[in-house]
Amino acid sequence: MYRLGVDLGGTNIAVGLVDENMTLVAKKSTPTGAERTGELIVDDIAMLCKAVCEENGVSLSNVACIGIATPGIANTATGVVEYANNLPFKKFPIAELLKARVGVANIKIANDANAAAWGEAVAGAAKGSSNNVMITLGTGVGGGIIIDNKIYAGFNCAGGELGHIVIEVDGVPCSCGRRGCWEAYSSATALIRMTQEKIDECRANGRDTIMFNAEKVSGRTACDAMRAGDAAAKEVYDKYVKYLASGITNIINIFQPEVISLGGGVSNEGQSLIDSILPIVRKEQYGGGIVAMTDIRIAKLGNDAGIIGAAMLG
Repeated sequence: MYRLGVDLGGTNIAVGLVDENMTLVAKKSTPTGAERTGELIVDDIAMLCKAVCEENGVSLSNVACIGIATPGIANTATGVVEYANNLPFKKFPIAELLKARVGVANIKIANDANAAAWGEAVAGAAKGSSNNVMITLGTGVGGGIIIDNKIYAGFNCAGGELGHIVIEVDGVPCSCGRRGCWEAYSSATALIRMTQEKIDECRANGRDTIMFNAEKVSGRTACDAMRAGDAAAKEVYDKYVKYLASGITNIINIFQPEVISLGGGVSNEGQSLIDSILPIVRKEQYGGGIVAMTDIRIAKLGNDAGIIGAAMLG
């Protein structure tokens, strides 16, 4: 038997065929067209499900489950997306609508960050642990929490918004409406902002930095310049790491997970990122040096975590 995982984003829809070994066999995608109605979006999900099966010689009757990783508040019990701010979903019965189009009875849904965390838990960096957290460092800071081998989403399916814990009271405005959220200090967007601020500061003070040479400031600008020995870039990186480590320490103090896996674009820094944050975390975490320590790892599944996690929801 196979499973299908749907990674529904504001920009693209990706559907993957996953085998019994939790291996992604094939994948197809199409633009989301988020300005359209929800029903048309489900039409495209159904089209991709049928196409990826047909192209790989798999009958839909041999699909045990279809899982959907969706933005927003996903009611896992009812298959309804209660609300998604970048898609036309409000009390939207996505599971029921897809079932009617493909004929697969077992359709599950989860918030996209939770699905990615589940993917890393069952088939990625946190495999083998029953309590773990995945943190995605991308445009925002996403989070997914696994407790006793189950996704934790709160009583109302809206839990796990780890990026919106405040780590700097009255700090930088966040897109959620609060100020000082972890997302505003540890996302790739935040790293780009800090880098640009440092470049502007250097220009104003007549201080040289090789970051002046960047055609476009990205999340890699400060990291690459730091590795080349640039002092200003190192100041940016150290500041970013301090905030990232602070948030991770908070997560450890709340959940004490066996594993924290870091995904998203910033995690491409790899082991050097972990080596930078670990001394701060170990110094600040509650029970440090007394209780067993949380293992911090780089996520393994990359952009496929949501697909694999969604496929394994059933």
